[in-house]
Amino acid sequence: MQDLHDLKLILERKEPLVVIETYEESRALELLTRLAIERGDALQQWTVSDGLRRLGFGEDVAVTETESPDKALRAVKLREESGLFVFCDLHPFLDQALIVRLIKDIVFQHEGFGKTIVLLSHQVALPEDLQRYAVRFRLTLPGEEQLLSLVREEARHFSRTTGQKVKTDNTTLQQIVRNLRGVTYADARRLIRGAIVDDGAITQDDLGPVTKAKMALLDRDGAIHFEYDTARFVDVAGLDVMKQWLDKRRDAFFGDDPRMRPRGVMLFGVQGSGKSLAAKAVAGSWGVPLLRLDMGNMYNKYIGETERNLREALEMAETMSPCVVWMDEIEKGLGQDGSDSGVSQRLLGTLLTWLAEHKSSVFTVMTANNIHALPPELVRKGRLDELFFVDLPRVDVREAIIRLHLAKRQIADDTIDVAAVATASDGFSGAELEQVIVSACHRRGRSMQAAETRLVTTDDLIDEVQRTCPLSVTMAEAVQDLRDWAVGRAVLADSAH
Repeated sequence: MQDLHDLKLILERKEPLVVIETYEESRALELLTRLAIERGDALQQWTVSDGLRRLGFGEDVAVTETESPDKALRAVKLREESGLFVFCDLHPFLDQALIVRLIKDIVFQHEGFGKTIVLLSHQVALPEDLQRYAVRFRLTLPGEEQLLSLVREEARHFSRTTGQKVKTDNTTLQQIVRNLRGVTYADARRLIRGAIVDDGAITQDDLGPVTKAKMALLDRDGAIHFEYDTARFVDVAGLDVMKQWLDKRRDAFFGDDPRMRPRGVMLFGVQGSGKSLAAKAVAGSWGVPLLRLDMGNMYNKYIGETERNLREALEMAETMSPCVVWMDEIEKGLGQDGSDSGVSQRLLGTLLTWLAEHKSSVFTVMTANNIHALPPELVRKGRLDELFFVDLPRVDVREAIIRLHLAKRQIADDTIDVAAVATASDGFSGAELEQVIVSACHRRGRSMQAAETRLVTTDDLIDEVQRTCPLSVTMAEAVQDLRDWAVGRAVLADSAH
């Protein structure tokens, strides 16, 4: 096992403080137990419920009533023999000066006594004065081969307990294994078991529930989210230049040559012009998962933790590849206002390094409303493949947008003079056109889900257009500034007006 080998190397380097962040506590303890047996080390575990006690083998702890972390650490400090001391869920106490001091005392004893402290929890934010003494270790996530082995184990277990053979086919088996990438061994086992026990089979009907359950697991950490509902380009009006660009690179994205694999695009333009929908459509059209990176949720008060959150999110994306990573309104996370003590600059450096060096099938789609707030290093060629400007829709695209939103609300477009509404709505964004239709429905007292189609008329829609002052009017200078900046610097995502 790679994890066993890597953890063994850490212990052989005589690191005094090891941090293991994982939800798989039992798996981490199993690895430590195997290494302790192999090395002949004493192994003791501390929890707030049981205090300090031996783990599986070795001598009993002489000190009693060690449920409080300071008493447990004092017992370890006073011990004159070497050993591994695993503290589970000590993280809530790491803001206490006494606890930090006791850990440092034990760290400084390492050369003389060979005592190693292991901090094991789902997340450990070390104070700055402990970080320099610590080495972090992360359990690897299962690959497709390990996941397939887990499926077979659970299928055999089901067969032994029920006498029934699990039914599936090779295509579905490969799909469910692919969908399970990115979760831990324990979570994968639970999801596989859930797919099997309801009907004794793994079928196409299991793919949706497994994906939803996996989304909930990935959303726990808050920085990266699995977007279940993705669009297709048939649902996106206009943007024909960008669609053609992506279509030409689809095969290269799924190919084996990382040198030819597209890395990503930046979409900027007027608010409500469809940038977010376009990002979703890339994943939907290519048939790959869509991960949304929440830049705001990554910020942490501890130095270095924000960058680590980003690295972990990007590592998760690589594990999920092939996939699309959508970074929405990225200027809010990487803006250059200088008010965050350099955190955004370090975050930018981490992101730029990953964009330049990663070899996985991860396509990045960044969206921005204020291109001027972005650092120039991010928008230059080489980091991303192309910079697209998404302008307000021209009249034929507005027609297509109106028809899409009428269809969503079961309004037959042959009852509406769509061309007249599109002509009247010059300067409207896609979001504003949708709101025109919604407002017309509300004015008529029509339910969004009603099947009745005769109430909303062309006059209703044109009247709502005339009542609305679009962003292109209220923010005319800013919109024109974006257009001027795009000339010669970006590719128009749609054909020229």
